Amino acid sequence: MTIAATVSVHDPQGPGASGLTITGIDVVAVRAPLAREFKGSFYRMTHRATLITRVRTEEGIVGEAYVGDEDGALADIAAIILREIAPRLVGEDAFATERCWDLAYPVTYDILRDRRHGLVALAGVDTAIWDAVGKALRMPLHRLWGGYRREIPLVAIGGYYGEPLGAIEDEIAFYKGLGLAGMKIKVGGASPETDAKRVAAAREAAGDDFVITVDANQGYTVADALEFAWRVEDLGIRWFEEPVRWHNDRRSLRDVRMRTRIPVAAGQSEYSASGCRDLMEAGAVDVCNFDASWSGGPTAWRRTAAIATSYDVQMGHHEEPQVSAHLLASQPHGTYAECFHPDRDPFWWHLIATERRLVDGKLQLSDEPGLGWELDEDYIAEYRVEPGA
Repeated sequence: MTIAATVSVHDPQGPGASGLTITGIDVVAVRAPLAREFKGSFYRMTHRATLITRVRTEEGIVGEAYVGDEDGALADIAAIILREIAPRLVGEDAFATERCWDLAYPVTYDILRDRRHGLVALAGVDTAIWDAVGKALRMPLHRLWGGYRREIPLVAIGGYYGEPLGAIEDEIAFYKGLGLAGMKIKVGGASPETDAKRVAAAREAAGDDFVITVDANQGYTVADALEFAWRVEDLGIRWFEEPVRWHNDRRSLRDVRMRTRIPVAAGQSEYSASGCRDLMEAGAVDVCNFDASWSGGPTAWRRTAAIATSYDVQMGHHEEPQVSAHLLASQPHGTYAECFHPDRDPFWWHLIATERRLVDGKLQLSDEPGLGWELDEDYIAEYRVEPGA
């Protein structure tokens, strides 16, 4: 059942009194089992779960988006959207994106709950608002946000431990068959020597023109990260993501970056643009892969991207190609959008009904307004759940 929050339209102070007037916000929870268990360095996944957020307007335009993979937290996030964000935004002008974001941001202030739940709730609403704005202006978001290009290279996140998708050679062949530009490989869950052998096998199978990045998910010590990096330095690794443990990562990232020739990427674990700024100021990253869906939405990501230009840092995005493709394509320093194998992310491949067109490894973005994705209502009906289920 769709859950909705609709509040009587009020007469707000400020610029939200006219325009694209928000009249209600709905959420739909979706949870689908994965074909098999996926294991990174210190985590495992068996399901994918998300909230579809719909922002309705007086003018009949509906902004629609799904963000995040929040199995186990759907009820908390849905409650924040419906009970806290919706009453703040109903009656506001969706064109006033900065105002709407600022009005909703206080949901992150509660120190007695997981702050990320508030940020994901805000991200869902912020993304849906931007979708409504794009639809109202009849403009795709990659153009509205900057329009630097109409395409973005798309790479897969794979190489999980236990070979859930088969041998690395077979997995790479599958991604090449999909037309993807490259692959991210999980490391950090074994010894540097073992992980280096896995990456070397991947490079041999992939050839020189296939992008390979590696992601330790904060699994290594500094010493192990350096040993691994030195072993794979000649394999053409595009970047080394989150190589070190979380507790001292800013200094440790800097230490790894300064002592290896492989660019370092981090930022997905940050909650704010200022947290990413601190990484840049410390000289800790070459690529900032801030996640809009985990950290407040496209509005927060675009602020971070603006900061990155001042530090000559490139921008990535952790997962979520349905949103990240528009963000990354809009900016001159955008890098790669990331997707998963269909077994790991059925939503990108099945929840979205719109055809995804790849040319030379690059996802082609359409001129459809807003996000431009049509969601499959039959798929939603099959996997819809109550948020607390």
